[in-house]
Amino acid sequence: MSGGGESLGSGSGKTKRGKSKRKSKKRIGFRIDMTPMVDITFLLLTFFMFTTTMAAPQVMEMTIPPEIYEEVKVLDKELLQFFVRDDGEIFFAIGLDDPEKIDRKDMKKIKEISIRENLKPELLNKLIVALKVSPEAPYGEIVDILDQLNQAEGAIVDNIRKQVDPATGKPMERKRRFTIAPISETEISKIKGM
Repeated sequence: MSGGGESLGSGSGKTKRGKSKRKSKKRIGFRIDMTPMVDITFLLLTFFMFTTTMAAPQVMEMTIPPEIYEEVKVLDKELLQFFVRDDGEIFFAIGLDDPEKIDRKDMKKIKEISIRENLKPELLNKLIVALKVSPEAPYGEIVDILDQLNQAEGAIVDNIRKQVDPATGKPMERKRRFTIAPISETEISKIKGM
């Protein structure tokens, strides 16, 4: 045979492959020391804790005046009273007039009455609003009445500041007078039959 390689097999022309001389890799066990990783984790944790701003608790601050039990003389015409009965029915009276019923569905009437009475020229900055509540009255009704009175206060303040105080020459300041007073037996009997 001329010029060719030797055939090693049965004449197929393919060479036989033997086992390679590569050795199979041995797996080497290794161990990672996690101590530095724990140190870094705690360092980052403390860093972020100290550098972030914590949310302040949402607390509404209230300043409550000290309870004073003194008799204050008030002119009848300078007193606007709102009454809440045990069953949640609402009434109002000016001075010593007979109470008038306010529909519970029409809470805006409380606001309208407060604005109307506070802005009368003869009662400007003189009117005292008293909320008199029965001990068993529903809490929700009281909150609704206070909301209406606070909304009325904005309109009252706006109108008062448009006027000039003759003593100082500056816009008038609102002198709000408001009280939550205990309801008397005679007042309970007045509104009970209505």
